[in-house]
Amino acid sequence: MTIAPHPLVVRTQELAVRLLAPQAAQVDRAEVPASHVEAIRKSGLLGVSAPQEYGGAGAPDSVAREIQEILAGACCSTWFVQTQHHTPVRMLAKSELPVRERLLGPLAAGGLLAGIAYAHVRAFPRVPVRATAERGGWRFDGTVPWYTGWGLNDVMLLAGVTGSDEIVFAFADAREQPGMRASEPMRLAALTAARTVSLDLDGLWLPEESVVLCTPQEKFALLDIPRSTNTSPAVFGVAYAALRVLESGGGAGTAQELRGQVDEVRRRAYELADHPVAHEHVEERLALKTRSYDLMRAATTAAVVAGGGRTMDVRHPAQRLFREGMFLLVQGQTSVVRRAHLGALGSD
Repeated sequence: MTIAPHPLVVRTQELAVRLLAPQAAQVDRAEVPASHVEAIRKSGLLGVSAPQEYGGAGAPDSVAREIQEILAGACCSTWFVQTQHHTPVRMLAKSELPVRERLLGPLAAGGLLAGIAYAHVRAFPRVPVRATAERGGWRFDGTVPWYTGWGLNDVMLLAGVTGSDEIVFAFADAREQPGMRASEPMRLAALTAARTVSLDLDGLWLPEESVVLCTPQEKFALLDIPRSTNTSPAVFGVAYAALRVLESGGGAGTAQELRGQVDEVRRRAYELADHPVAHEHVEERLALKTRSYDLMRAATTAAVVAGGGRTMDVRHPAQRLFREGMFLLVQGQTSVVRRAHLGALGSD
């Protein structure tokens, strides 16, 4: 019996074919337009993992992963802007603090788009952003090295580390305000279009009502293991997109061989992602993650080779996918992931 795809997956495929993929080269050379974000808002994709009682779809993780694959393969810059949104939604869904009732509904329904400004807490014991209790709220000081979606997001999930090594997660408006100043948008080798800036925090004050979570750093590090060691669906999305370009460029045989390998690694990686104990099997998760990188790199390289000199044109999808693959090698990278990846590369 054939199982029909989830309606949100169908909607994502339609959006990718109609809008995202045809404009991906243009977006790559400029910036993610507000119209792309608006299309994603209207599609219902921002609430894919949100509880139904708050206006979300309450879809299983398998559906959310497939959606992320499709978006990344169609336009990785647009994928990167909207993918930030889902972590705040999931965190709010698990929270019992007042901010849940204020923000989860608008975020689930797409009325608000969220970004994240917390990857820097993975640098602990180095503390790029310090959080200090002050005046019935929290003061944030330091530098957020990377913040994506500036000018597109409505709110951001910001984190800082306290003097007692707790991490405070709180929501702030995603705009310049007293205590927060953004840099000029960064020029990057890939995904410049995603509007990434750094944020200078100098006494940004947020009320206690904006806090969604306060947790010991050690506990966060344990919960963060699956987020950093599981393979990002975007890796498979870019790999499959490169294989389609390879097929159309005369490399059908190579594409078929690589697709079988990607399918198998994807199956195993997602089985581990669904494991009931999220912080177990770390070594196997890392091995599959590095193997997925190898296959993505092979697929994007093969697409460039098959296209020959034409791929040096910035409008050619092969070189764009190649650069997007390079970006995914370091996106969300931790020291554990870096060591595992370098070790795997050194043993080849």
